[in-house]
Amino acid sequence: MRIAFVGKGGSGKTTSAAVFSRYLAEQGHPVLAIDADINQHLGQALGHDGEPPRPLGSDLTWLKDHVRGTNPRIASAATMIKTTPPGPGSRMLDLDPAGELLARYSVEVAGVQQLVTGEFDEADIGVSCYHSKTGAVELYLNHLIDGPGEYVVVDMTAGADAFASGLFTRFDLTVLVSEPTRRGVGVFRQYAEHAAGHGVALAVLGNKVADDADVAYLREQVGDALIGWFEQSSWVRAAERGSVQPVSALEPANLAALAAVRSALDARERDWSAYHRGTVEFHLRNARAWGDKAVGADLAAQIDPGFVPGVLSTATR
Repeated sequence: MRIAFVGKGGSGKTTSAAVFSRYLAEQGHPVLAIDADINQHLGQALGHDGEPPRPLGSDLTWLKDHVRGTNPRIASAATMIKTTPPGPGSRMLDLDPAGELLARYSVEVAGVQQLVTGEFDEADIGVSCYHSKTGAVELYLNHLIDGPGEYVVVDMTAGADAFASGLFTRFDLTVLVSEPTRRGVGVFRQYAEHAAGHGVALAVLGNKVADDADVAYLREQVGDALIGWFEQSSWVRAAERGSVQPVSALEPANLAALAAVRSALDARERDWSAYHRGTVEFHLRNARAWGDKAVGADLAAQIDPGFVPGVLSTATR
């Protein structure tokens, strides 16, 4: 299952993504946490104090060659873009940390495998946008076959910036973390408006909730989208100072919020055919808008009309 945490800057989405990742891992599940925010703080929120892992987008040629496998419709990595869909012969990925890609790019933190997109570096400033980094995540997820009881948790960019690519459609559930404020619920409305018509399952997780009035405000503003809320937490404050305790020590009300998020996520059932149609749709959009011209090829030819990824699409890994 795949879940994205979104929200306005400062809403607590990174902390929420980290705590939820550790919550799943402490229950014995394989978890991959991906930092796709321009502010790369997810590792620190997970409790990682060492060097960050190698950025997923640090060698896009390697990544593209790896996932294209022996796909006859893709001549080379140079003809691949962030939306290139898999097909027969593509290398479909899994969450085995010993696999070549995760061994190359991920580190283990508190039972969670962590991937990062990478920060802006000097060569990026004034030249490229951050979506050149998040494109690596989109390409990765397009080739990932995650199985039952496995979880991918992604900390996304703030606000509605996620809509600059098709990455926002790659999740079984998107959780918008909202404070009980006009600005918080305003971001929810904006996100819901942009996501409409794209099959995005969108829920709201309240954060920094102080009393019943805060809960009532969120219910009034977002209705049934509200699936739970975090109250003020001494556990979180201690974690942000570097004293990270087991998630089982979290306040009962906040543990209940995590359980509600997991319940909403587990209730989703992925339709691999619909998922792949979304992959193809955004690939064609990007091909027409800029991809064909950029690579000098008809990128629509990369689509195999009979291919659908899924648990049986594992011939090349």
